[in-house]
This record gives sequence, structure tokens and C-alpha cells, in this order.
Amino acid sequence: MNRTTQSLIGAAAALAAITSLAALTGPDASSGSAATAERLPVERSTLLCPAPSSSDLAETAYTSFTPKSEVTSAAGQKSSADLLPASRGVDGAEDPGAGERDGKGAKDDKDSRRGKRDGKDARAGAGERAGKPVVALKTPGTPATATTSNAEAPALIGTAEGSLASGWSAQQTTVIGVGRGRGVHGVACTAPDTEFWFPGVSTGEQRHDYIHVSNPDNAAAVVDLEMYGKGGLLKTTAGEGITVPARSSVPVLLSTLTTEPADDATLHVVARAGRVGASVQAADSRVGGDWMPAAADPSGAAVLPGIPKDATSVRLVAMATGDDDADLKVRLAGPSAQITPAGHETLNVKSGLTTVVDLGDVTKGEPGSLLLAPAEGSEPAPFVAALRVTRGKGGKQETAFIPATGAIEAQATAADNRAKGSVLSLVAPGETAKVKVVSSAGSGGGTAAGKTYTVKGGTTLAVTPPVPSGVKGSYAVTVVRQSGGSVHGSRMLELPRGGVPMFTVQNLPDDRGTVAVPEATQDLSLLTE
Repeated sequence: MNRTTQSLIGAAAALAAITSLAALTGPDASSGSAATAERLPVERSTLLCPAPSSSDLAETAYTSFTPKSEVTSAAGQKSSADLLPASRGVDGAEDPGAGERDGKGAKDDKDSRRGKRDGKDARAGAGERAGKPVVALKTPGTPATATTSNAEAPALIGTAEGSLASGWSAQQTTVIGVGRGRGVHGVACTAPDTEFWFPGVSTGEQRHDYIHVSNPDNAAAVVDLEMYGKGGLLKTTAGEGITVPARSSVPVLLSTLTTEPADDATLHVVARAGRVGASVQAADSRVGGDWMPAAADPSGAAVLPGIPKDATSVRLVAMATGDDDADLKVRLAGPSAQITPAGHETLNVKSGLTTVVDLGDVTKGEPGSLLLAPAEGSEPAPFVAALRVTRGKGGKQETAFIPATGAIEAQATAADNRAKGSVLSLVAPGETAKVKVVSSAGSGGGTAAGKTYTVKGGTTLAVTPPVPSGVKGSYAVTVVRQSGGSVHGSRMLELPRGGVPMFTVQNLPDDRGTVAVPEATQDLSLLTE
């Protein structure tokens, strides 16, 4: 090996080390090092959207958005953000609401399911099958949208590059008017990962829960599905070694994996090969349904933001994921202070067992967020948690899910908002925080608007985000953390229909739109001499 080759290899190794450090760490203030770090925008992002519904009654709106940024990408770099159709990993799988055209049953009609009900749907289906972008975002600051009522609308795989990659978000919002799965099914498209937790799934008779697993890469992924009920790990018949073909999506009906019905369970999804996106679509024959996003990674504390003020029923589902039980104190952060829900001051969450607590109408007419932390004198133990929230009464009830979510470190976006019906909930579990809320121009026109809010420590602030002037179409809402303590958030979208308070809730995790790149302390040019 000659000297030139050795020098090039050494330089490459040094660059790789710096790049890895940039992706994983920032400056260590405690070390007293003089090294500084600059935050640079990510230059490539991947998002995965599950197939919306196979119901002939489903109407789906897609929204793609990247906020404007003061930090620019490299000059001359190509910018694009396209959501493309995935392949169908399993043929013939049905999801909640499949085949229900009139709410009277699951009669199937092949022409209907192929998107041939009218010219618009037929063209949409043809475009999806041809592999053309379903949504193509062109510029930051203005959402791109598309709609479909095609019962065979596929899952989507998206990639953003250049100036459209940093902070890119996408959402699909599906309305099913009647029948099984009735309601607003909203979900934020997610980045691929290797592990997901879903507390709150069910294999009970009234529920039809599907886990949708999508693979963005050109090689097959292999996933394992485990479910834990109140008595521990459920015996599964086909949960191990599920293959998800390259660039495809596979839906799995959870009740087919076990012979043990469980009204409340925790689903653990692990990719043993490759990386995937995962979301659960839950449908209840009595109280509608919604998408269930993954909960925040197991931790010793959790924040579940944005319980609606008119919630008639709130159910907490949690599980300790490690070897130790989690002894927790339970607090509700309301508009003015934290309170302890009556009869639920503390909670013991068993290791490997799903724990369920019915909190009833815990908010009592005021918006709130649930805070879970180690009980006094207890050591932190990792757990996952989520809420099932019900609004309405009798035959006009509707449900949505609020999993634990991480803090907004820099910014987070809810991509699909309408002129009416959006409620933004922000909670500061510790110190008071200051945020700026920016509402983009509408997809069809309008002028962006913004407002600064102070979230008092230990409280929940629920507001209608500023509506863009002259807004046409949907608009995006971006929360930018400015100062103070940590802040967590969610956005509720209300789309009532026929007296039913249809709604969906999306959490606002940080968009991870930038990465810290520490200043190099070594002159790499010396390595090539």
C-alpha cells in the first residue's frame, strides 16, 4: 500500500469520525472545551405514510410541508420532496371500514375497489400505480396537497432533499362518514426506525386494529411483533419473522396473531433486519377510530399533551418495559396549575404487564395534559404510555389517541390545518417556556401569520393557532421553541359530521431538522501530505 493510498484512507477515516460525532453529539459544555458547534440543516429526509383506508367511503387529504428556514443548504444542491406510492406487501388485506359503501355491511365491489367510481378517482389510481408522485412539494413555506377517495390508495414513501429536507413533515387525514371505523383518521407520516411501542392496542371483539409496517429501502426488512396484555406476553401464532418486501407496506390485523383476546394491550414492533415505519389504525364498532402513533421511547417520565376540555372519558394504558416496576405519581396540568386526579395519586406499572386506568372525565371542562413521573422515594424505571380519549355521548361518541411524546427541542409542525377546527395544546412540565407559533400560507393562497405565547410552568395552554389572512386550502402550524423550560405539544383537528364530534390528535415531536456539527480541531489537509 503506497503513501498516497494510506493518506486518503486516513483522511476518510478522520472525516467519518467527525461526521459521526456531528450526527450524535453537540458541544459538551461541562467539559470546558473551547470547541464550538454549528447547527446545519439536514440535507435528506425520509417519511413513510400508511395506506389510508380500503373503505369506499373514505376521503383522504394529503399535506406536505417544509417551513422556511434562516439556515440555507449548500448552494446549487437539488431540492425536492416527493411522496411516491409503495408496493403492496400483502395482497387482499383489508383494513377498518373496508367495503362499507353505505354502512350496511362489507359488500365488496371490484370496480369500486379499483378506483373506478368516477373519472377523478380512476385517474388518481392510475397515477398511483404508475409510480408518479402523489404529492410533490416545490417550495418551503407553502403546503402541497392532494386528495383521493380511491379505495386502493397505497402507502406512500417519501424523500426530501436540499432545502426541502430540513423540518419536512407530511400528514394524511381521512374521513369515513359511517360504518366500522367511522371518524377522522389522522396520522403524521413518520421517519423509519427499528423499534416502536404502541400501548393501547386491542384484539377485543369490538376493535379491529391493524399494524401497518412500511419499508423505505431497496432490501427486504424483517420485523417481530410482540403483544403484552394484563397478564403478560400474549402467545402469538405468526408474530415473528414477518417479511416486509423492499419499498412496500404490509398491514397485519392484530387479532389474527393470537387466540387470546385482549381489550387493552401493548404492541412492541422490532425490526431485526432493515428499518421500517409503523402506525396502528384502530377502529371500534361503537365509538369510531383513529390512527395510533408510536409512543415516545421508554423513559422514567412521560408527558401526554392535549386532552380536550370536553373529553367524556380518558383511559390510560401503560407498561414498564424493563426488569423493574415503575411507581409513578400522576398529575394533570391544567390551564392554571397542576392537580392530582381524584383517586389516582399514584400508579404502579408492572414490568411486562399492561396496566389500564380509567380516569373518566378527568379534565372537568378544562383542557389538560397528563404528567407521569417517579413517585416520591422511587427510582426511575422505563415505561411507555398512551391515552385513549373519547368525546361525545351515546351513539355519537368518537375516539382518538394521545401517546407520550418527547419535547420540542427546536421546532415541530402539524402539516394539515383548516380555517376552522384546529386546537393547539402546549404544556411546560417544568419551567415556564416561550414559543412562537407560525401558521403558513394556505395551499391555495393567503398570508402567513405568527404569534408568540408564554406557557407557564406546570400548565397547559390550549389555543386556536393564528389563522393566515385570506387563507385558502389547508395550512401548516409550526411551533418554534424560543426560551425557558421544555415544552411538549399536540394539535387536535375537529371535523364534526352528522352530530358526531369527529376529531383526531397528532403529537408534535421535534422535527430534528438540524444537526450539530462541531468545529474540527485538526487540519485534515496535513493527512494528504
